[in-house]
Amino acid sequence: MNKNKNYLTSISFVLIISGLFASGFDIEGMKKMAFILATFVAGIPIAMKAYHSVKMKAFSIELLVTIAVIGAIFIQEYFEAAVVTFLFLFGDFLEARTLAKTRSALKELVDMAPQEAIVVRNGSRKIVSVEDVEVGERVVIQSGAKIPVDGRIVSGHAFINEAAITGEAIPARKNEKDHVFSGTIVDNGFIEIIAEKVGDDTTFSRIIELVEAAQESKTKTEKFLNTFSQYYTPAVVGLATLVFVITRDLHLAITFLVIACPGALVIGAPVSNVAGIGNGAKHGVLVKGGEVMEKLSKVDTLMFDKTGTLTKGRPEVTDIRLFQEFEENELLRLVAHAELISEHHLGQAIIKEAKARHLPITKAPEEGEVVKGHGIRAKVDGRRLVIGNRKLMKNEKVELPNELSQYAEEREIGGNTAVFVAVEDQMIAVISIADQIREDAVKALNEMRKSGVENIIMLTGDNCYTAELVATQLGIDKFYAELLPEQKVEYVKMFKQQDRIVAMAGDGINDAPAIASADVGLAMGQSGTDISMETADVVLMGDKLMQFSHAYALSKATIRNMKQNTFLAVATVFILLIGVLIDSIHLASGMFIHEASVLLVILNGMRLIGFNQKSKKLGTKAQTPYRKQWGSSLLK
Repeated sequence: MNKNKNYLTSISFVLIISGLFASGFDIEGMKKMAFILATFVAGIPIAMKAYHSVKMKAFSIELLVTIAVIGAIFIQEYFEAAVVTFLFLFGDFLEARTLAKTRSALKELVDMAPQEAIVVRNGSRKIVSVEDVEVGERVVIQSGAKIPVDGRIVSGHAFINEAAITGEAIPARKNEKDHVFSGTIVDNGFIEIIAEKVGDDTTFSRIIELVEAAQESKTKTEKFLNTFSQYYTPAVVGLATLVFVITRDLHLAITFLVIACPGALVIGAPVSNVAGIGNGAKHGVLVKGGEVMEKLSKVDTLMFDKTGTLTKGRPEVTDIRLFQEFEENELLRLVAHAELISEHHLGQAIIKEAKARHLPITKAPEEGEVVKGHGIRAKVDGRRLVIGNRKLMKNEKVELPNELSQYAEEREIGGNTAVFVAVEDQMIAVISIADQIREDAVKALNEMRKSGVENIIMLTGDNCYTAELVATQLGIDKFYAELLPEQKVEYVKMFKQQDRIVAMAGDGINDAPAIASADVGLAMGQSGTDISMETADVVLMGDKLMQFSHAYALSKATIRNMKQNTFLAVATVFILLIGVLIDSIHLASGMFIHEASVLLVILNGMRLIGFNQKSKKLGTKAQTPYRKQWGSSLLK
């Protein structure tokens, strides 16, 4: 029946026009027949939905309309019965069309999904369905083609448009050993990749799944309105009955019944939610549901990890200083071997430097242990290594000579992170590592202040000097340095206990406990895609802080839009009911205004599809000057 709704709506319209035509020529029988048929044709799907709702022991809008239409026919108001059923069905059609439009961002994502892949099998290329590609297979992607699976480039290079994943339209250059994602497009070039994730496991498929789930989730406002409508609808039936008992005017009671339908009230919040989440997906921001959107809009305190969040997360070795007789490359090789057990950014920087010097680091250490927040202990080539910060050296009872300690402090004042290296309990070297602040960090933080953020705080395991340098450059209110992961959690809880709504942003790996503890957890998507997409409430697929700024402004716009729709729906019903009671609004005209209000709230919600922070003038709240405050632990 649903498939034929459009046809039934059209037939009903033609019959109503025929009835009006017959009325003009005073053909009473034809007029009555045309209006009755129009009512019957348009009323079938409405009555069927009403019947199903009664079977489910629920009071639906369709049930109200069905009762009203039966009453209108009973009092021989055939024209009004026909117009009410047609307008309701036509409104349902427009509602479905406009709701589909609000899901356009998700549809665009689905349409981007590749269907075929060129794989190399038995030495020759073969075109297969994307579902048939297996992990480990070699896949060929030519210029202009979509990448069908997640994988690693083993041959060639290309400029790749990653808008489907990151929301960033500018093509990114990818070379051998770089990772690429399904759904992205080779803008220019030729590559061969080894498939690492296929089918539903690809990042692109999981994005679609997350967005679908998020758009189906409800805000607290939606849940309240759904519960409210369950009581509101039978209450309307009771009030309409009361109106009839008092006035003995069946026409007035029927009109009251139709006008009081909560259509716009029920649809207003979901359309805002769906459009807002869809807009986020289009801009590379995954907001996991309506409740997250609602919480994000109330955030007043932002807490950031430093490395990989406020900085690029691509630290580089800037200096290696030896304090004992030891060959530099040999030391670097040993340290890089040990760091193979670590996922930390600093360890990866050391491995990267060793590879750049073509040092052999293929095997993992014989023994190894990650000391969370401090460094690592490992055994490489029979030698015991301790690699990490001052606290680790102190715990391991490794003595730091004054000259070495002074040098490390100078490097830290200059913005480097000093990594201490001890071999067989003897201090051997200090490796200096530096990271760069993200280009969009200053602008993003300023925009979020303008949107309503009151406090911006940095939590980092790095040394105080580097932390202060970054905080000064970014205008951060407070920072806390040399923290362990569990201490970051304590700071998140501390600010929550001060009745602040806290959002914590990190790379989704080392900061997972703090992210989980915050009111809203946010992760940089490509810094650990699998973990961050599972643990965080909001994921920035493009690893750009301006996406966070967009998400924050979007959340406020979405909740504001939801409130506008709720107010508009309630105001319309209130005004219409007054009009009915003073006999200035009748059944057909009231139904027309009611359906118009439904479309109005949907169109208002659809404005969120085109929301762009760049084109929106944010609030006039003055920026709070930063206050340099820092501590190394909770017990200062």
